[in-house]
Amino acid sequence: MRIAPYGAWKSPITTDLIIGEAVGLSELCVDGGDICWVEGRPAEKGRSVIVKASADGVIRDLLPPPFSSRSRVHEYGGASYVAAGGTVWFVNFADQRIWRLDAGAEPVPVTVGDAGWRFADLVLDAPRGRLIAVGELHGESGNGEPLNVLVSVPARPPEPAIPETIATGADFYGAPRLSPDGGRLAWIEWNHPNMPWDGTRLMVADVLDDGTLAEPLGVDGGDDVAVVQPSWSPAGTLHYVSDRSGWWNLVRWNGTGSGADAGVPLLPMTAEFARPYWNFGQATYGFTGDLIAAAFTRNGFWSLATGIGGGPTPAAAEIPYDQIGTVRPMAGGGIALLAGSGREPGSVALLTSEGARVLRRSAPIDLPDGTISVARPIEFQSAGGRTAYAFHYPPTNADHRAPEGTLPPLLVKSHGGPTSAASPQLNLSIQYWTSRGFAVVDVNYAGSSGFGTPYRRALDGAWGVADVEDCVAAATYLVDQGLADPERIAITGGSAGGYTTLCALTFTDRFRAGASHYGISDLEALYHDTHKFESRYLDRLIGPLETSGAIIEARSPIHHLDQIDCPVILFQGLDDKVVPPNQAAMMADALRAKGLPVALLTFEGEGHGFRQGSTIRRTLEAELWFYGRIFGFEPADAIDPVEIENWPDRHGGTTE
Repeated sequence: MRIAPYGAWKSPITTDLIIGEAVGLSELCVDGGDICWVEGRPAEKGRSVIVKASADGVIRDLLPPPFSSRSRVHEYGGASYVAAGGTVWFVNFADQRIWRLDAGAEPVPVTVGDAGWRFADLVLDAPRGRLIAVGELHGESGNGEPLNVLVSVPARPPEPAIPETIATGADFYGAPRLSPDGGRLAWIEWNHPNMPWDGTRLMVADVLDDGTLAEPLGVDGGDDVAVVQPSWSPAGTLHYVSDRSGWWNLVRWNGTGSGADAGVPLLPMTAEFARPYWNFGQATYGFTGDLIAAAFTRNGFWSLATGIGGGPTPAAAEIPYDQIGTVRPMAGGGIALLAGSGREPGSVALLTSEGARVLRRSAPIDLPDGTISVARPIEFQSAGGRTAYAFHYPPTNADHRAPEGTLPPLLVKSHGGPTSAASPQLNLSIQYWTSRGFAVVDVNYAGSSGFGTPYRRALDGAWGVADVEDCVAAATYLVDQGLADPERIAITGGSAGGYTTLCALTFTDRFRAGASHYGISDLEALYHDTHKFESRYLDRLIGPLETSGAIIEARSPIHHLDQIDCPVILFQGLDDKVVPPNQAAMMADALRAKGLPVALLTFEGEGHGFRQGSTIRRTLEAELWFYGRIFGFEPADAIDPVEIENWPDRHGGTTE
């Protein structure tokens, strides 16, 4: 075993391993006996490829290059394809048109091009020979915002078709779902300033003979009740997930009622059966005959219950996973899962009576023994007596140990959203740090999902304060436990987590360095310059623009650089439509003007969230190199230097 300083350990988890063999897995669906999913491949410049595992066990790509199945509705997309009878209809990322791919054929366009349309959440209405989808039309609303509607499109038009609007009037739509007999359509809708985890309305309408919709009925939901994931049972009974109880729980509609009297809670629990509706196509439950198999989470760990609806106590499935993203029961038996654990990366698996069979892993797991750092859940007291949550990863590498009497540097991770959640699932990007000698703490600060509605709403009016307090408290807790070096603590985060990072660096003195990945520095600029889906998000998190000027300025790091006194590295995609690139540029300019050490790395062709292998490699290595210079260790990796302005030699060295 080699003795080397924390941070300088040689690791088998290289950036080549992460970008060359790791993929993103999403959008799991079933088509008869086949299982399909989307792979996001950094090695192919982030191309999203539909993959099919046939009933005979053969796995193959369905989507030929250069096609990429990825929707940009709400910018975050999801549910970019539907597969039925061996045919796939998908949204091609480059043009956002719907294309059809028949077995053994080349893709053909279904919708017209250059019309400003985007599509998501495709549903096949086979008896009527059409698709139903969420449509987003840019450049036509007259008020600068795109128009969001439900549309229908012929499934096999003789030439590319123009979408026909079938529902309009709300600001946003999601989850259109046809009843088994095709006679009714359910969906959710919501209006500004709500986000879909604040309040949505569940609607149901009869489908008329000509395919149009009768007057819809509001089933459940409201401005303060978030309903998600409507789904019809095989017998034609509508189910959904509602947070009316303070937890996202399963509900069965009684068929006539509305509001609080609309449905019957199927399994009341202090647990969550859903995630915030950032992406279309979420499916944490499904039907196995007349019964339900559903995933739920408590304190960050997920379980699978089967037999819901058949008695007071459903069965707990014995599976090797405690992280479950998608549940898709198979018509012939078995359940397809998108799941993982602390030792198993996100995987497509088929669960049968014989156990779980992995079809595809998002990352290799044939790592040397003693390489993986398994998350340890921690709870700690934060400001005002609030209990906050996090996952702690100790530095782990079987081939190295640090000199006696030293403590590891700590990397505090603030997740995005901010209404998202840290997960303890095996993630090579976290293991990249722990295997080099860093301790990592991934914080589920106030506002995170999975801990009930009150905790999720604890960030309302307190963004930039409560989240920062919890990140500081997490770091302090680990320092007090003797698990981190108090003089070498950094904070990192992307998007909303980048904002938390910049606030923590500006308004506290807990951290010695930080990295903002496409983070927010000027809240007022974000009010004026972001996409429709999030354009009123800050009304709850901060306050309405018209009445919150003082708070907006007080919580914008860009206006308080006199309070920051540590080095910062900024990463930004130049095609980002969610957090515009000028946010990072303004922050860098202001730090330069103050004479603080700063590095800014920008990337052509990258949007909100980095997908290209070259970008992922550069950001990981550059952040490690940056901390090495700031914290005084030499990484074992060969890394191209980063220009750090206002640092002694601009490339992080020292001057004589």
